[in-house]
Amino acid sequence: MSAIEDRILDKTWFYRFRLPSGRITTTYDDGALDQIHDSRLAMLKQVVDQRFGGTLAGHNAIDIACHQGWFSTKLVEWNADDVLAVDARAEHVADTTLIRDALNLSKLRVMQSDVHAIDTAKLGQFDLVLMLGLIYHLENPIGALRQARALTRHMCVVETQIVPGMTGMVDYGSYRFVRPLKGSFGIIDETDDTHGPEASTTGICLVPSLEALFWIMRKIGFARVELVPPPEDAYEQLRYGKRVMVAGYVE
Repeated sequence: MSAIEDRILDKTWFYRFRLPSGRITTTYDDGALDQIHDSRLAMLKQVVDQRFGGTLAGHNAIDIACHQGWFSTKLVEWNADDVLAVDARAEHVADTTLIRDALNLSKLRVMQSDVHAIDTAKLGQFDLVLMLGLIYHLENPIGALRQARALTRHMCVVETQIVPGMTGMVDYGSYRFVRPLKGSFGIIDETDDTHGPEASTTGICLVPSLEALFWIMRKIGFARVELVPPPEDAYEQLRYGKRVMVAGYVE
């Protein structure tokens, strides 16, 4: 096991993992990003506890765009019966697998797939679906949310950057036919950053407004959609509403 830990500690990670020996991974920029992960985890734990009664025992979960598997490991720690970690990048799948083996998490499975390529019929549904930090890196965020809805048995948690919203009425083909805006998307260019492990794989990103995210999630089949409140000491983007966490409920 020490050989696996040595491999892990030989690189810098996006997340702070505590290994069985008690050693902790070094994270980007000397831990400058740790607060956002801690804030997201606190928000996730709050909404998971509310929905599942403080434990995931008897439930399964899928973590879409799991990155290095940090949140997936937390779901196992919260006693989920089965957790499937999915990511499009081979390096993230390898990192998650390495962490899983180091922590001896037999209930954690790892799969490589783009969100749009997931065979939802084959995988079936999960009591809890995570989609954290993904949709604002996609050129088809609505398609990704539809995938998440198809996989959701009870609750889906989406965390994303958002853009300012637009409201008002627009002529729709003629001044005689006027429609209300239900939200808006901002276009972000990541075409020069697709090599980066935290960036888009295609480079074209459509980032929703909060109104758009709520409206879309309701339209694709979530019966109820709620904003998860950030803690008072949350990372600044979450504290000031530049990023949000939203829970969608099937029933």
